[in-house]
Amino acid sequence: MAEEISSSKKRYAIVTGANKGIGYGICRQLASNGITVVLTARNLKRGLEAIESFKGLDFFDNIVFHQLDVVDPSSIASLAEFIRIHYGRLDILVNNAGIGGVDVDVDALRASGYGSGGPDGLHIDWNGILTETYDLAVECLQTNYYGAKRMIEAFLPLLYLSDSPRIVNVSSSMGKLKHIPSEWAKGVLNDSGNLTEERVDEVVNEFLKDFKEGSLKAKDVNFNTGHLTVEEGAESPVRLALLPDDGSSGLFFVRNEVSSFE
Repeated sequence: MAEEISSSKKRYAIVTGANKGIGYGICRQLASNGITVVLTARNLKRGLEAIESFKGLDFFDNIVFHQLDVVDPSSIASLAEFIRIHYGRLDILVNNAGIGGVDVDVDALRASGYGSGGPDGLHIDWNGILTETYDLAVECLQTNYYGAKRMIEAFLPLLYLSDSPRIVNVSSSMGKLKHIPSEWAKGVLNDSGNLTEERVDEVVNEFLKDFKEGSLKAKDVNFNTGHLTVEEGAESPVRLALLPDDGSSGLFFVRNEVSSFE
């Protein structure tokens, strides 16, 4: 069991989308390091089941559950109020919640060999595996991009109260700019010196426009066919969340290595 930490030095974390997968693993590893972790999930039943699965472990008292839908501003506000009342500040925010934005034939995906020593995601014929719709694309952006943005905006005041605040944003390997077909979009997103929220929104809106015109192609999901175990996938976000105060900041990591956005 992690060494007991005095209340004055206790650290508090939120992990979104944490009832399963990497988010669940991140909660487990943070809690085992003595950090009080708020495990969040959209589905109340699944979130409570996730908490129940930790019973009997020596760090069980370090994990609590709060329902959260990152698409719903009122749900985010409810969580922020819970943190304010019970802990007074936030030290670590892990934005892990994300969806694929596609309907997936899971059996066909597994049959493709992806994640089991077969071809990587760039060399699979996705026809017959993934089905895209405009509504799913909108839902994906609302969760994966705007959801993380809402969380950061809502919790910055509580993070500012921490002596050592951290924000860790988790993405798939398809988050690299090289996987974006539009040279214009890559140019905008890679121009860090002039990048603004308005410019990012412009790229998002152009994506949706291109989608309606049928000029996009589905890419990344894994549905438990990924190359890493849950524990392995959680290790890198946890390492970043626990970096010393003079550690790296504002960088893009591929697992444990600093990488180019491209």
